[in-house]
Amino acid sequence: MGDPAQPPLAAGQVVTVFRSRLRPEAVDEYEPRAAEMFALAHTMPGLVDVKSFAADDGERVTLVTFADAETQRAWREHPDHRAAQRAGRDRFYAEYSIQVCQCTRVRTFTAGREAPVTGASPPDGGQPAVR
Repeated sequence: MGDPAQPPLAAGQVVTVFRSRLRPEAVDEYEPRAAEMFALAHTMPGLVDVKSFAADDGERVTLVTFADAETQRAWREHPDHRAAQRAGRDRFYAEYSIQVCQCTRVRTFTAGREAPVTGASPPDGGQPAVR
């Protein structure tokens, strides 16, 4: 966020939250494969953003945002990504979880200005939040 070259976050986008822990013996093999997947993800139509973080306790979190469910599905099903997923289960990960979420509302803040809420109605059928 904050990068003018980066497409804005918006309602309707699909966010994948990938939480994982590596097997200690897999770190050296994992890093180059993860870099390949990061580069491949950036070639995918509909990619909005991808970021990875590591916590002090060893948990890794990757957030991947696609424009919609169709472009997220294309990433999930990409043959090279499928091969990396198999390698992850077979060799890299001690554990992982995946949450795929559809964004229903976005609100942003930048010091000195605030963008209006964008997005669809909340799932309960109420009105979207307004400032």
